[in-house]
Amino acid sequence: MKKAILLAVDLGTSFIKAGAYDVQSTCIALETEPVKDYRPEPGVFIQKGQELFNSVICCISKISAALGERKRDVAAIAFTGQMSGFMGVDEKWEDITTWSCSLDSRYMPWAMKQMERLKEDFLCIGGTNFPQMAPKFEWFRDEFPRENEKIRKYMMISGYVIGRLGDIPVEEAVMDRSYIQWTGLADVRHDCWSEKICNAVGIDQKKLPKIVNSNHICAHLNSEMAKITGLPAGIPLVSGAGDKVAGCLGAAIVEYGDTIFEASSYGEISCCVPEYRPDMEEKRLDVIPSAVPGDYYATHFVAGSGITLDWFMDTFEMGKQESAGECFSRMEERIKEIPPGCNGLMAIGLLGGSSMPLDGTLKGMWMGYDWSHTSEYFYKALLESFTYDFTLALDRVKHLYPEYHMDSIKIIGGGAKSPVWTQMCADVQNMRYFTLNRSDVAMWGAAILAGNAIGIFEDLKETARKYVKTGREYQPRPEEGQKYQKYIKRYKDYTIRLHDFYGGI
Repeated sequence: MKKAILLAVDLGTSFIKAGAYDVQSTCIALETEPVKDYRPEPGVFIQKGQELFNSVICCISKISAALGERKRDVAAIAFTGQMSGFMGVDEKWEDITTWSCSLDSRYMPWAMKQMERLKEDFLCIGGTNFPQMAPKFEWFRDEFPRENEKIRKYMMISGYVIGRLGDIPVEEAVMDRSYIQWTGLADVRHDCWSEKICNAVGIDQKKLPKIVNSNHICAHLNSEMAKITGLPAGIPLVSGAGDKVAGCLGAAIVEYGDTIFEASSYGEISCCVPEYRPDMEEKRLDVIPSAVPGDYYATHFVAGSGITLDWFMDTFEMGKQESAGECFSRMEERIKEIPPGCNGLMAIGLLGGSSMPLDGTLKGMWMGYDWSHTSEYFYKALLESFTYDFTLALDRVKHLYPEYHMDSIKIIGGGAKSPVWTQMCADVQNMRYFTLNRSDVAMWGAAILAGNAIGIFEDLKETARKYVKTGREYQPRPEEGQKYQKYIKRYKDYTIRLHDFYGGI
């Protein structure tokens, strides 16, 4: 099996990526393909299943061509990508609903009504403050009743792609355990659909896919798709895991207390834990089932945190002849000497509202500025606001899981390129921060699962630890961290009080 190639397919919102890995974790070929979307009006974000699948096929075909004769060595294909959304198909795997990801907010009125009735059940049983599939099911059923009658199965995008590539009937559609919490329909402690929640929502469990582990061989590449892509027929198609979970595996966040900060478009902090303990007091945490059966991640994300930083640069800073990388590098230099608290300027960076605790009423705000504050102060205030938000979540993890020693965090994503922000996080949270020697942790995590499914990698945790190393270390500076404490308390207070303010606008 030394020649074996493991193919990872990342089903992103904007792009499909496919990476071919050897068994020593080296990516020997990487291809991308854009995904078309439609935004006819605010709040509507549509991706047609067939067009999305065509992008997948095109991307895999590119990898096949790049591998040349070595395409015969592809031993398994696993999937990662978007973790929340909704899709319904008929008995022939035809897309009925289109793929409705988290950016498609037409379901929000149904979500608010469901939260009034089922908030405690979603959190205690389903593991989430932010259900997606449950309210989207009611939305589509009520708004499109004729189309809804045609649906045989509701699923995630990975299940749809596996079904289209594979040799299984729609009745055998699957969803791996890493996706179940944001459906709002599952019992996360027992890896099954919740009878109580499904009955309350009105969904027939027969229309939900089978829940499987992340290393499950779901199907095999059928002859039609093999001919189109150029790959051999019969390749095992492995369930894989959502991008957050695959990233945790690829970064070796596999021991209890291991913690990672993904500073990306949807920034997220996750800590490996052995069981789910709901945050009933502050509701700052969800739980995500791990790719390692029986384990979980206590997690907190800020919707669009990285998108907000990109928006700031695009709107206020970027020159016409300047790249995004150049703009961020220039800003990095300008914020170095700004003191904690930005000389009184404070931000609320929740432009898309708060996900944990769920509060769609909140918006963004800068406050406390005067004529002395220039653009770099406003930018650093945004970084501080996200740091406060994640720090409050870490405090809840430490409170709920006090027996696990947390003294360091691995950082990945675009934010890992910012020494100023990474050092700020280390100072505020009084924890060591480490960068990693690889940026492809989600893709590599999916490849690990592919290899494990077919017996190349015997142990998920051991393999993960073997192929990732820490890079630069950031030591916390307690005297700097102490300066931020009053601002953390102020941030928490403001996010509570501003609810009524924005609710009255």
